[in-house]
Amino acid sequence: MTVTVIGGGAAGMVAALTAARRGHRVLLLERQSRVGRKLLSTGNGRCNLTNHRADTEPTHYHGADPAFVLPALRRFGVADTLRWFSELGLMTAEEPDGRIYPRSNMAGSVLDVLRYALDREKIELHTGCAAEHISVKDHHFTVLAGTSVFHSDAVILAAGGAAGGKVGGVRDGYTLSEELGHRTTALHPSLVQIKTDPTYPRALKGVKAEAALRLLRGEKLLAEGGGEVLFTEYGVSGPAIFDLSRAVSGADLTLELDLLPELHENDTFAWLCARRTAMGEQEAQTLLTGALHARLGQIICKASGFTSQIIRGLTDADLRRIARTAHRFSLPVTGVCGFDQAQVTAGGLRTDEFDPQTLQSRLVPGFYACGEVLDVDGDCGGYNLQWAWSSGRLAGMLE
Repeated sequence: MTVTVIGGGAAGMVAALTAARRGHRVLLLERQSRVGRKLLSTGNGRCNLTNHRADTEPTHYHGADPAFVLPALRRFGVADTLRWFSELGLMTAEEPDGRIYPRSNMAGSVLDVLRYALDREKIELHTGCAAEHISVKDHHFTVLAGTSVFHSDAVILAAGGAAGGKVGGVRDGYTLSEELGHRTTALHPSLVQIKTDPTYPRALKGVKAEAALRLLRGEKLLAEGGGEVLFTEYGVSGPAIFDLSRAVSGADLTLELDLLPELHENDTFAWLCARRTAMGEQEAQTLLTGALHARLGQIICKASGFTSQIIRGLTDADLRRIARTAHRFSLPVTGVCGFDQAQVTAGGLRTDEFDPQTLQSRLVPGFYACGEVLDVDGDCGGYNLQWAWSSGRLAGMLE
């Protein structure tokens, strides 16, 4: 059987290798000049290829039907993935938080073992080849790519999503699927920076802090999380922010940061009282020195209304206000950055139109989809790449 795989990213390469090893002739079409370009940018160039928890905690996946991921993850989970990569020659290392990287800390190592495997399996690779149209007649598929025409008995769509346009993110997969009658859910950027009122973030540009986070609309809690936050010229970034970004939509949103999450607000107040005794002659803006980054401490004091006042002159009420700000530092949210900055697309092909046990279309026999093109997105930390490996493997089985 001849199989056309559209997309040479993480999911597409695994799907192509799986199909080839099952004895099929495989045509792999990639619109970029080389396969796996987006893979090189993952994990800040280190490639967070999976997470120890990726197949045990499905709550890390999102979409209209998060449970859609389970059959693929159970058939080709984290242990299977690591064993598979080990067979390709990749050595890996796990970090304390469960994230798994190549031992070399280079995304290029992951891509290289995949490219060498494609060569060994004699997969017919066509780069610089963007699929533009797809049709099916009598269970035979025709894919048009410029002046090239490809015929096959099955098609695996692994074209990725709209995120990361600078490294290959496109909407081609949605358009091609629509030609076969499939529908797409609403698309929006995920795992992306959050934009806020820039007044305080701009003054803190480059500062990192550990914080507990709450995304609010009025008093209503929309999402919460925690971890490292990076202040930027336009708002906030960092892994903890990325995980909250998919919940940002609509108006009247506030991001609340607890910058001393290990302490209760009363404990912080008591600590500030002790600091007032010890640092009485210093300016108020120095009060949080030793607890927070110097610039961040100054901004917290400024946001509370204190800068050059002498510390010994601050009342208990003043100190309580500073403690409250440190635990509830609020930034009005104005939106998120766009698809070019996003790591993942939230939304995609409707999963109710695909069989989760095989990833074959319920509408068009012989048509499969895997990876980011489907309405599945994971949290930051290796979850999206595990979905790519697992779904690519399942689609490549062609069952």
